[in-house]
Amino acid sequence: MQKNTIPFVAAASDRHSAGWVKVLQNALPEERIIAFKDLNEDDKQTATMAIVANPNPDDLRQLPRLVWVQSVWAGVERLVSDLGNTGLKIVRLVDPQMAETMSEAVLAWTLYLHRNMPAYAQQQRQLIWQEHPYIRPQRKNVGLLGLGALGTASARRLVAAGFQVCGWSRTTKSLPGVECYSGMAELDVMLAKTDILVCLVPLTSETRGLLDKERFAHLRHGASLINFARGAVINDDDLRAALDSGAIDHAVLDVFTREPLPTDQWQWKHPRVTVLPHCTAPTDRETGSMIVADNIRRYRATGNLPACVDTGRGY
Repeated sequence: MQKNTIPFVAAASDRHSAGWVKVLQNALPEERIIAFKDLNEDDKQTATMAIVANPNPDDLRQLPRLVWVQSVWAGVERLVSDLGNTGLKIVRLVDPQMAETMSEAVLAWTLYLHRNMPAYAQQQRQLIWQEHPYIRPQRKNVGLLGLGALGTASARRLVAAGFQVCGWSRTTKSLPGVECYSGMAELDVMLAKTDILVCLVPLTSETRGLLDKERFAHLRHGASLINFARGAVINDDDLRAALDSGAIDHAVLDVFTREPLPTDQWQWKHPRVTVLPHCTAPTDRETGSMIVADNIRRYRATGNLPACVDTGRGY
């Protein structure tokens, strides 16, 4: 029996495409997974679904019968921006392993800040031998901006580590051991309780520039910031001013408006910033491919699409 062809469409610069095609093919032996550049004209005319990784929209336009795309990333703001008005259905990757990987990173970098590691690193460079007072985690309040799958998993780890945890979400949530806030009216209330703020919200029209001068002013003086969401959630100029003044003691930044972060950007050399190369929660190809395979098999069997992105909300 002839196999159906599913294109894998990625950015031309994506050096991981071949690896994805191989793992996806192993997970879906009954299908024919082919990189976009290797498609023939018949493949392009018959494909009704595609697996994508930051694809060029012009490539997708060459697939006239396309109904839906399965992203191998959890973040889909670029896809929504590129495809939101085309009627094409978008399915993002929801992988429990990613939530566990992210929660591990949230705990690790929260402890980095909690145990004054940036200060000790600075002291080493200055040849200073000085012990800082120890503060128990029960006396630190970690605020989670975003209580979706990533925020929920992170909250669980932080509570288990002994921290006081509060969290904010667009809609009302209830999590064990977490003081939950919701809606824009309650955001500043949560910020006022926060010693370490962890940003995990998706990038939408509502969250773009959400953390600005006004929001930073509501944090406890000398609070720290971790951004594992998207760079554009933060107003960079306002963050720099808050760091320069000491209103924010330190920022751990894994995401930026431009990536890779240009070498002339201020974050690289700022003494109160730790720069990470968007590495905290990479997609696991093995587990991600199995989830993609399950979505496609259910679609083949029932004709029903997996849960699709709400392009109005942006996720």
